Amino acid sequence: MKIGVYYVESSNADSENINRYNRELVDRLAKMSGCDISFVSLEEAKDQEMLLTFIGGGGTEGAFKAVLDQLPRPVFLLTTGFNNSLAASMEILSYLQQNDIKGEIIHGSEEKMAHRIAVLARVFAAKKKISRLRLGAVGKPSDWLISSDVDAALSKQTNGIELVDISMEEFFTEIRKKEYEDNAWTEMIKAKKWHPEDTELCCEIYGALKRLVTRYHLDGVTVRCFDLLGPIRGTGCLALAVLNAEGVYAGCEGDMPSLISMAVIGELSGNPVFMANPSRILSGSDEIIFAHCTLPLNMPTEIELMTHFESGLGVAFRGRIPEGPVTIFKTSGLLDRYFVRCGELKENLTETNLCRTQIRIALKEEDLNYFLTRSIGNHHLIVTGDHEEVVNEFFKWLR
Repeated sequence: MKIGVYYVESSNADSENINRYNRELVDRLAKMSGCDISFVSLEEAKDQEMLLTFIGGGGTEGAFKAVLDQLPRPVFLLTTGFNNSLAASMEILSYLQQNDIKGEIIHGSEEKMAHRIAVLARVFAAKKKISRLRLGAVGKPSDWLISSDVDAALSKQTNGIELVDISMEEFFTEIRKKEYEDNAWTEMIKAKKWHPEDTELCCEIYGALKRLVTRYHLDGVTVRCFDLLGPIRGTGCLALAVLNAEGVYAGCEGDMPSLISMAVIGELSGNPVFMANPSRILSGSDEIIFAHCTLPLNMPTEIELMTHFESGLGVAFRGRIPEGPVTIFKTSGLLDRYFVRCGELKENLTETNLCRTQIRIALKEEDLNYFLTRSIGNHHLIVTGDHEEVVNEFFKWLR
């Protein structure tokens, strides 16, 4: 994303050399952060996806106050350790707080400042994308998901996320067309020659769901997938796995809060997202096991085709997710509660009494207590890497 810098110039002596140093600093921060940062005029400031207000030195408080109404919120004050830049910024921040305006001083070593700018850039780029999401629900949440409805009007009003209802009847109509377009993922699956008739049916389910995504201009979709077991004798696991690999957020069981969570952590991390059930807490070793029958096909290092665990039907996947740091995340449907923790993926399991992809993650005891005392629903979302910082920053600046 592009970041604008509005410069508030100090009138102190030696301003020419100070201004030169400050502009060179911005150039260095751009290179170190990997962000596109450039100076903008006051007229351009309001249109920036993210704006840094550079407090060039002391005595700038009045000049800042005069233009405050033309600056976007929140207000990020870029400072240096010279020319009373920090002192002026502290006075400005105090004024912002007195007027209930969110703001922050970005100060410290160049490395620290560049890191902070990079984190904020990720947050505000994701925030913009999330506020324009269109997510579809094919059917209502599965009967056992008694806390997984989301008020569509309130979602649009509070977070900009638009929710679209699609009937199961429309989905069944599309499935009966028995049409789909092959891609690298469907070809890879079919090349394994595992139960070809079941694989073909599940590819047709993928084609049906893909057409609905296109028809309704969706960024993501969740499906009441267990309703496919009786009339279709197939599962949605393959369809969701392929759609996720293609960059369409796709979730199970009509669970809209989990789909919203999937989109949030996907945008913030830039990584594929595994939606899974917490299956067992190992209190003796401070570990938790997650499992589900589908995952993005671009997430594991290897996959094995299997049947869906609960039904013994269709095509499901046992995927091997790389061991190492992972982030566990969940938010409520209206983004007013959330949980995020980084853990360590210790092992991929192959138990017969759990859904097909199974992972064992080490967490601290107090983090495991969350699942027993204040869990946000059943399903949780897992991505590789440590993204706690950026998630916490997203919710800090959400509203």
